[in-house]
Order: sequence, then structure tokens, then C-alpha cells
Amino acid sequence: MALQGRESGILFPIFSVPSRFGIGSFSREAYEFVDFLNGAGQGYWQILPLGPTGYGNSPYQPYSAFAGNPYFISPEKLIEDGLLTWDECNGAFFGSDETKVDYGAMYENRDNLLKLAHHRFITDGRESKEYTAFLKKEAYWLTDYALFTAIKRSKGGASWLTWEAGLKKHDIKAIDKARAELADDIDFVYFKQYEFDKQWRALRNYANEKNVKIIGDLPFYVSLDSADCWAHPEVFLMDKELNPKVVAGCAPDAFSRTGQLWGNPIYDWKALEKDDYSWWADRIRRNYEFFDVIRIDHFHGFCEYYAVPYGDETAENGKLHKGPGIKLFKALEAKIGKLNIIAEDLGNNTPENQALLEESGFPGMKVLQYGFTSWDSCYVNHRHVNNCVVYTGTHDNTPTMAWVQEINDGERDFCRRYINSMNTDYGGLVWDIIREAYRSVADLCIIPLQDYLCMGKEARLNTPGTSEGNWEWRLRPNYLSEDLKRSIRGLAEVYSRIPKTVEKKN
Repeated sequence: MALQGRESGILFPIFSVPSRFGIGSFSREAYEFVDFLNGAGQGYWQILPLGPTGYGNSPYQPYSAFAGNPYFISPEKLIEDGLLTWDECNGAFFGSDETKVDYGAMYENRDNLLKLAHHRFITDGRESKEYTAFLKKEAYWLTDYALFTAIKRSKGGASWLTWEAGLKKHDIKAIDKARAELADDIDFVYFKQYEFDKQWRALRNYANEKNVKIIGDLPFYVSLDSADCWAHPEVFLMDKELNPKVVAGCAPDAFSRTGQLWGNPIYDWKALEKDDYSWWADRIRRNYEFFDVIRIDHFHGFCEYYAVPYGDETAENGKLHKGPGIKLFKALEAKIGKLNIIAEDLGNNTPENQALLEESGFPGMKVLQYGFTSWDSCYVNHRHVNNCVVYTGTHDNTPTMAWVQEINDGERDFCRRYINSMNTDYGGLVWDIIREAYRSVADLCIIPLQDYLCMGKEARLNTPGTSEGNWEWRLRPNYLSEDLKRSIRGLAEVYSRIPKTVEKKN
């Protein structure tokens, strides 16, 4: 994909959308944000992965590469459909802090509300042709995911690696017995995925009608404790007992003497190539049902990856291996057609990584926070190209307001001199940095919403290397003003980023 013309957008996760029910969802507030984007002259809404999250709540460690997160199902939409009442929804507890997601309260109470809706869906005869068609169309992943989820729930959330051999290894008798015993739980998973799918498609269609395209986010790896790894061990490097031979990590470097141990299963790229990358094609195809553009996290992994022996406590004994490279993307294009992809190419940008990016034609990323801390950084404006996406920061960065406060005086002075900023207050400097992003020759400019609002570290989405306090930030209701909308639109107009018309989805 090469980007077409100059446009801009806003990075804003679904879970951060204001909501009266503890977490952002596909609710009225999400539609209002689409209206805000349209009025602000923005052509893109970038979100984070939509998959169902587990321990740690990271959207980059989902239980499935195909399923959606039931937390995002809007209770209001279920009320409109007659499946819930306002009293039932208002009586549920989802946390008391409107600025943070309480995932404990979500886990304890969200399903109870959805079970009420599911009961009425079944007893009222709502299982329509549309529902039946959904189950049939998505059966290639949904059947296994629903069974995996039901079994995992019945075992108190235990990893599938600890299940008894029959279930772990997909013994037919054990699987059939589980399906029969857990039939109601499986049906409940079907219902939640149907509602997620229906509500998200409606929101996406609304966005497209308002001339807003959706950028989704696809993690490179899947979680070891996932339906994907359990249902398709042939996709990964597993031994005969279905334990991973190796797991993902990062080699020791100046920042980490023992390296980083991520723990994700490693793809069996040789087996995938023999199967013409069918699993990856299914995954990408499913994501295009949700998004107009896909940002692939850790794009370097397609060029080379670091594999650590399973069971090691550090990453010191890992080895670097070659990835599938351009062969994968040629196979995907042959199966799917044009790939609208943004490559997250941050980090160790080797000549091999750069060659793959150039051969693919995908736009890479330029993050200004990285650029303004080095005199010769590849991320400063004068080193940008048209076919790239410029950001002030990403979901892994602290908001730019906190960044300008935390960097040292020399770095801040360089930043001010580079962008010719005379602002002595931090808020003004943040907006000057945003303006610098808009000025870039990059075809696409994406700004995190927190930066427009000049929020500090309290609005940080994720701090890499930490396991607590992440993925929680929520925007307060009625926080987006008409003045802010006009200011953002002014930037889009001045720097020729007003969006072109997008095709409507069926």
C-alpha cells in the first residue's frame, strides 16, 4: 500500500471512549466521536487491537486473533434491541472511577449483564437468519474459539497447556464430551461474538459514511495461551506434547543485559509456507472485515525474529532467525488482493528490515518524540518521505505534554530550535509539535487524542516493561469542545489534510 494524498487522523482506543458503563464501547459516545472526527477534518480513526484480553489486559496479548472483545459490546444497543433494561444496566457495578477502566469489575460483572441479554435472545426466539449466517460464515475460527473459551472458563482460567491430555491434544472423545457438557457456555460465546460483530460493523459503516476510515492494529505474535495456539498447533513450533519448542523475545543489549523474554509462540514459517500461508490469509481477511487499514505491530518480525528455548528464565540463549520476508506478502496479495497496511517499523532498523519495507511498499512510521532527542535521528521532519505515517507519539509513549516536561534541557532546547517554537509554556510547545507533524511531507499524520488535550502522564496508555496500570485511561464525558474541533480542522485545512471521499461498505 502506498498512501494516497495527504490526510490526518486521531489515535483513540475504544476502551478510552467515554461511557457510563465502565469502559468505552460501541455506544452513542463512539458515534459522537466519529462526528467529532468528521467535523475536525480528520479522515482516520486509529484504534488498538480489538481482541479479547486476559491477564494484564493487554490488547497485544489477546485470547484470539479473530474474536472481538465482549467488553466493547454496548449495553445501550442491547437496550434498544429489547434484550436489556435501563434498570438492569444501571444496577450493575463496573467501577467508580470515570477516568480509569476497572478490569476487575469488568471481569466480575460484565458477563452477568450479557447473560441476561443472551437468555432473552434465546427465549424470545431472536436467533434470526442473520445470526445463523454469522455462525456459518465465521465457523472456521468461532467454533474452536467458543469451545476454548468455555473449557478455559470451566477450569478457572487455567492455561490450555495445563489441561488434561485429551483436551490439550484434541482427542475426539474428550472434545465431543466437552462440547456436550459446555453447550450453554459455548452458545453464550457465540452470542457475544455475534453482538460484537454486529455492533462494530454498524459503527464502522457509520464512520465510512462520515468519510472516516478505521485503522486497526494487528499484533505480530499471538498469545501462547490463546485459542489460535490451542486449535492450530501446526502453525507454531510445538513439540509432540504440544509444548512450545521456543518462544519470542529480544536479544541482550545495552538496555537489558539478559534480553527480553516475551513468551509468545514462534511461527513455523516452513509449515506455513507449505500451506501457502493460509492461516495468515484467514487472519488478514478477518481483519479487513473490521478495518479499512491494518497497522501491523512489530513489522521487523517478518524479516527476522529472536527465538528463546522454552523454559529458559532469560533470553540470553536465544538465536536470531530469518522470517518469511516478502514471500508472505506476495502470497497474501494473491489470495486477498491489495493490502492496505501500515508497518510499525520502529526500533532496530537494519538494512534487511529497510529493504523489506521498501519492497513491500508499505508506509512505515515516524515518531517525533524519538526525533527530537537526537541530532541525527531518522524521525525528524527533514528525513521523512511521502509514503510514511508521522506521529507525535504512540500508545507506548507517554503523552507529549509529559514528554516535554520529562526530557532534559538540552533536548527541549533542540526541539524548540528545530520547530522554531517561541512558546515558553509546555502546552504551547505541545501544539507546536503537533503542528510540526502536520507540516511533515508524510502523507498521513496521526495524533493521539491526549496530545490535543495537552494531558500528562495520567493519560498514558501503556508503559512497556510494566504489568500494572496499563490500558486503563478513559476520557471524561463531554470533554471534546467545539473550539478544539475547530482548532484541529484549522490544522487540517492549512496543511492540506482534509480527507478525500471513501467508498461506502455494504
